[in-house]
Amino acid sequence: MKLRIDGGRLLDLTDGSLEPASVLVDDASGRVLALGTDLPAGDAQLTLHGEVLLPGLVDVHVHLREPGYTDKETIHTGAQSAAAGGFTQIACMPNTQPPLDSPAWVRWVLERAATAPVQVHPVACITREQRGEALTDFAALQAAGAVALSDDGRGVQDGGLMRQALAWAAELGLPVAIHAEDESLAGPGVLHRGAAARLGLPDLPGEAEAAMVARDLLLAEQTGAHLHVCHVSMESTVSLIRWAKQRGVHVTAEVAPHHLLLSEDAIDGDDAVWKVNPPLRSERDRQACLAGFLDGTLDLVATDHAPHTAAEKAQSIRTAPFGMVGLETVFPLLYTYLVLPGKLSLAELVRRMSTRPAQAFGLTGGVIRPGAPADLTAVDLAHERVIDPERFLSKGRNTPFRGWQAVGFPVLTLCRGRVVYQAQEQTCVAAAVQSTEGGTAR
Repeated sequence: MKLRIDGGRLLDLTDGSLEPASVLVDDASGRVLALGTDLPAGDAQLTLHGEVLLPGLVDVHVHLREPGYTDKETIHTGAQSAAAGGFTQIACMPNTQPPLDSPAWVRWVLERAATAPVQVHPVACITREQRGEALTDFAALQAAGAVALSDDGRGVQDGGLMRQALAWAAELGLPVAIHAEDESLAGPGVLHRGAAARLGLPDLPGEAEAAMVARDLLLAEQTGAHLHVCHVSMESTVSLIRWAKQRGVHVTAEVAPHHLLLSEDAIDGDDAVWKVNPPLRSERDRQACLAGFLDGTLDLVATDHAPHTAAEKAQSIRTAPFGMVGLETVFPLLYTYLVLPGKLSLAELVRRMSTRPAQAFGLTGGVIRPGAPADLTAVDLAHERVIDPERFLSKGRNTPFRGWQAVGFPVLTLCRGRVVYQAQEQTCVAAAVQSTEGGTAR
């Protein structure tokens, strides 16, 4: 079936212009057939009313919790949440139970994800059972479908073992995504020092992050590996990455929306909704992360979507698990609080949430053009809405952005030419898929 999408405005990523255009996609191949204002009729038609068409968003750092923690999230609920957030590709981290440390478990995730609404790319473990003691079989994991390696949730504490990991990953061309945390420095910390002192809780010092980043940047330079630094939160880490890029080290880095928009100053009590690792840092660190993102030192946005049950997050900050959800709110939040104030262009935000993540992990996507995968999302830039976690498709409700006003919510997502999400509220979307013979296509 050929689907024609009319009534949208297409964002040109080269100059940032928005022009009325129709898009013709082929359901069978999952690719864009044509763009323009005078396209042939399709077998079905979808009519928008001025919403902006973007390439499908890509998130390279998501926790889907399956296998093992399906009370928190599943591959399908996480993928549904991603589709609602405008994402068409997500990379899932391996700290599940059991961890994704074998080809069999990588294949299991891919089999479970085969019917998911968006593409799911497994990230496999660096070390067996994430114990930091012995390397996994990188070549076998890559052959099974892993797109990167990580022990996310823990840093690899043994520097010699990490050097071996980076050397082997360099031979295979696999990115190594690091959770940078020196556990001998981190100790039992749960918050950054200012908030920790206010609430009488142990602090999680930023040196634990920066020290491991420094070590691994040097090892990446030595081995020629592609080092990807997850969830940067510290001014010192931004400076280290900037220095490494000037030296020609193959490093990419991500920043989470909560580290761009929130600091420890927002923490107003012992509420575990604020607990995340790395923690919300000082306002100076937040400003440094924002500056590093705006100047390109930090390449891309990743949500670190980490759902937990309500009961888990009802505990004290001291005992509750780390993590926040982010898939369904990240684009409107960054559009509202970065693009609208003029800090970043819409085109640049889309590049950092689609094109660059795809490039960093070697994925196909991030563009809308004839012959490219028909991964599209339409966002409504005209209507403001309050963030309400009870509306989330994710099982997780643990967001610190409850009650925030935002503009730019996705109203339609196509993955490989299939409609995988369509908003229901008439005030937010006026889109209907209609067959050319009348009626509604499902």
